[in-house]
Amino acid sequence: MASRRVSSLLSRSLMSSSSPFSLRGKDPLMNRGARRYSNLAASLEDTITPPVKVEQTQLLINGKFVDSASGKTFPTLDPRTGEVIAQVAEGDVEDVNRAVVAARKAFDEGPWPRMTAYERSKILFRFADLIEKHNDEIAALETWDNGKPYEQSAKIEVPMLARVFRYYAGWADKIHGMTVPGDGSHHVQTLHEPIGVAGQIIPWNFPLLMLSWKLGPALACGNTVVLKTAEQTPLSALLVGRLLHEAGLPEGVVNIVSGFGPTAGAAIASHMDIDKVAFTGSTDVGKIILELASKSNLKAVTLELGGKSPFIVCEDADVDQAVEMAHFALFFNQGQCCCAGSRTFVHERVYDEFVEKAKARAINRAVGDPFKSGIEQGPQVDSEQFEKILKYIRHGVDSGATLQAGGDRHGSKGYYIQPTVFSDVKDDMLIAKDEIFGPVQTILKFKNLDEVIARANNSRYGLAAGVFTQNLDTANRLMRALRVGSVWINCFDVFDATIPFGGYKMSGIGREKGIYSLNNYLQVKAVVTSIKNPAWL
Repeated sequence: MASRRVSSLLSRSLMSSSSPFSLRGKDPLMNRGARRYSNLAASLEDTITPPVKVEQTQLLINGKFVDSASGKTFPTLDPRTGEVIAQVAEGDVEDVNRAVVAARKAFDEGPWPRMTAYERSKILFRFADLIEKHNDEIAALETWDNGKPYEQSAKIEVPMLARVFRYYAGWADKIHGMTVPGDGSHHVQTLHEPIGVAGQIIPWNFPLLMLSWKLGPALACGNTVVLKTAEQTPLSALLVGRLLHEAGLPEGVVNIVSGFGPTAGAAIASHMDIDKVAFTGSTDVGKIILELASKSNLKAVTLELGGKSPFIVCEDADVDQAVEMAHFALFFNQGQCCCAGSRTFVHERVYDEFVEKAKARAINRAVGDPFKSGIEQGPQVDSEQFEKILKYIRHGVDSGATLQAGGDRHGSKGYYIQPTVFSDVKDDMLIAKDEIFGPVQTILKFKNLDEVIARANNSRYGLAAGVFTQNLDTANRLMRALRVGSVWINCFDVFDATIPFGGYKMSGIGREKGIYSLNNYLQVKAVVTSIKNPAWL
């Protein structure tokens, strides 16, 4: 596994425009202008048995797997079928309290923050080795619980998990303050100290990657952690928690609570003995997290929230390449990406050609059991997300957008949705304003750069943007004009461990990944010492 070269989530194997599968069938929305849609590659009658056994279903508190205080459990479901995978311990307020006590003791009295930074880095490096050793097991569990293609989990996301932890392992012994030249006879230095107990709440769309983006910098800086998994996808984090302790992590440093947002999540955000909270999820929930943090102990907060990212195809674009890149930008991970290029702005000169080719590409997308080879799109994560996406599709049809492809569920079981493409989309339509978080591409027409800049920025979100052009001047103008945290030029979803990620406006507060994320988990202390008869100042 170590030989795999992973520099981003952008995998050419996931972007192949050719497919060995033929498409035939009848679309229930055919009378509204959609192309025929069916995918013989994606027969859902026989689901593959995942090659992994579920072993960890309890909470991880103080280095041990334990039942919830209440004894309650909840089912985690296979999105391919809606059937129960396992019953998982349901943590609530009392369990969060237990986890915080363990994390606080590990920080105040334990070896982790007192350990040399080099020793901490060695544990994180060993952990990365264990991730690679268990790559296929971790990937299978991630796909089973989430629905994403196994090839994506095994070849991209789990190797990236190891890469992120190696990156932060390398940072552990390079975190230091400065000597500052103050005025007068004083020695002035700054100390960078761990912030304490960090509460972390991760989402269900990229459970392992979001875990790494948060745990990596927190641990490198010497903090302890209470982490809540998403209720839809608790399994892979619990397995990873076991591997952390196999690598030598002291008890209480990382505690994992599976549970629900209104109970366990709210308890973390409002806990008086948690020093910092990090959350990835929707903007609406992010507001609640920020409110709870401010009303409790005014803990530090970082938020990575929603998006409605523009993908701008300029008039000089190679249309075939632009179609493929825009398709990947939207449909990757079943469209369940906060930064998905979900507003596809196409110049009027190439608009009609782009729409026709985007429609053909969507129709030829391989949808089916994510454990089958060659599958590009698995099911949505659960029934709630499935129904939400179908509702937005109906909104699109009712508001007058032209349904070019898809528009309905795929198959008769599980949470599969046909890759859907709308053209003739207007800026005021719900499908152009709201974060759908599903495989629904909306294609809008523009005339010039001034217009598309104004329209792209006219959103409450500012997470990311894509620009497809061969003109350097156009690229330079757009990269500066777009009010977003990431601009991808002639690429999309490049998530190297070194590249910061976060948003403008209501897409969040702070940055994750890279050197910038270390600031989220450090306090800066100024130390001023009076000196007499200094040899120099």
